[in-house]
Amino acid sequence: MGWRKKTSLYLQFGNTRIETPAINAVLKYPLELLGELVFSRFGAELPIRFDFLDTMGGENLSLQVHPDKEYIKKQFGMDYTQEESYYLLDAEDEAVVYLGLKDGVEAADLLAALRQAENGDAPFDADRFMHTHKAKKHDHFLIPSGTVHCSGAGSMVLEVSLSAYIFTFKLWDWGRLGLDGKPRPVHIHHGEKVINWNRSEKWVRENLVNHFELLEETDLHTKERTGLYGTEQIVTERDWFTDYVDYDNSEKTVNMLNLVAGEKVVVESIDNTFEPFEVHYVETFVIPAQIEKFRIRNIGNSEKVAILRARIQ
Repeated sequence: MGWRKKTSLYLQFGNTRIETPAINAVLKYPLELLGELVFSRFGAELPIRFDFLDTMGGENLSLQVHPDKEYIKKQFGMDYTQEESYYLLDAEDEAVVYLGLKDGVEAADLLAALRQAENGDAPFDADRFMHTHKAKKHDHFLIPSGTVHCSGAGSMVLEVSLSAYIFTFKLWDWGRLGLDGKPRPVHIHHGEKVINWNRSEKWVRENLVNHFELLEETDLHTKERTGLYGTEQIVTERDWFTDYVDYDNSEKTVNMLNLVAGEKVVVESIDNTFEPFEVHYVETFVIPAQIEKFRIRNIGNSEKVAILRARIQ
């Protein structure tokens, strides 16, 4: 679960299974699922999305940028924009993430090169303009709006984002063609208006790359805050543990989680609110706002497991 437009619920009634769009559960039980804070801010929308971006043995994804809140409100009437982060589930030896501009890049030069590429005059020289960061398993890259970025070839990314997914402005698609044989469309006319030109190498390294904060550490459990830039609304935490972790959701907000390391876990109610269920490696699951306490227990063959948890701040 995580992308409401493409996710289904399967309901079993005896021998009959019914499929319905997952958004119907949100519309039916918005407060129980989302909580009062999230519902008041986003309405009956599940605002957190987990996606897989798989470029293992493949190519770079399109170079892109997301609009800031002012631009998306003015141009499209949306109250929130797409803020995201890349959590690396796996990476080949040469994998990189394109994130931010190289120091000294001039806006006029970058935009001229993008327009030349769009017109087919010359390929866009990404290595001249874009800063690349070596990517390895369990790295976490924050991507606030206005930051030019893309996932490079040779990686498996868990993308954590707000769900305003239709407002991605593509700048360059590496010369790839669409099914019609023509270059895939890009959106430079929008993108040039929202690029944050201050997101250069040093700033990105200091603010967006593996910005981990240790919250708790024992012999059996380590809790870290792995992602939250100042303008973003999603906070992510990672729990590494050998046995189990008890989670406090007393703020009564929707939680989206993924088993990012380890074979399998079981999710249990501490107060018998719901039946336990198993989660396997890289499966995503949702804990509704009405569940104030829950436990996740390591039940597989892995000595240690890791859970990535995302919530709205």
